[in-house]
Amino acid sequence: MSAATATATATAPLGRDTRPGLGRLTRIELRKTYDTRAGFWLLISCVLLMLAAGLITVLSGSDGDHTWSNLLNNCSQALNFILPVVGILLVTSEWSQRTALQTFTLVPQRGRVLTTKIAASLVLSVLAIVVALVLTALCTAINPAATDAFHLDAGLVLQTVLFTMLSMLTGVGLGAAILISAPAIVALYVLPIAYSAVVNIVGALHGLRDWTDQGETFSRLTDHTLSAHEWGQVATTALVWVVLPVGIGAYRFLRGEIR
Repeated sequence: MSAATATATATAPLGRDTRPGLGRLTRIELRKTYDTRAGFWLLISCVLLMLAAGLITVLSGSDGDHTWSNLLNNCSQALNFILPVVGILLVTSEWSQRTALQTFTLVPQRGRVLTTKIAASLVLSVLAIVVALVLTALCTAINPAATDAFHLDAGLVLQTVLFTMLSMLTGVGLGAAILISAPAIVALYVLPIAYSAVVNIVGALHGLRDWTDQGETFSRLTDHTLSAHEWGQVATTALVWVVLPVGIGAYRFLRGEIR
């Protein structure tokens, strides 16, 4: 036995799992969200858009609107207009930047890669809401309402986190299903608008609006504490706009051809 073989045997015992852990892979995927110019400026744009929404809200409108909860509602809506694009690029960049071959060579189990991309998107969602809480608190302090300016229901904060996670997973799912950045971004914005237009125009589909339209159901998560009936509507919408794209995306990601 050579010295090199003996050293390798000593450092990597037979049967030991030497693959990088999911935590390490998640940190790597999280870093991918900001170490490119596109990802970095998208995240900066999210912060600037939230700041603009917060300042406009607190410097205009009635005194009753200058509350932390109302500012968080407005800022989270602004945040989730852009943040899902980061989720799309997190997946599609492997193909558009031709790094898929390198990634899957280092981590051949594609399921682990997709799992850590989803985990990274969820971690980023939580971090984004933390930033939103800080920004909205500072904006509220500029011109607070006369009463209950800083009252913030914990349940509403958790719903806001869930709203951001669902939005991010929608982006990740579309990115994995399409695997090309531009069409996936177009689909992110066009599909919900087109679907909302159809269910509002066609009378026979009006009943689907409250159960499958993102604009009707997901937006309530940041507005008030939901009832059991509304939670059912959110769950149904999530099946259509989150679970389905992620399921199709997982199939495409795991079996897609590397070019």
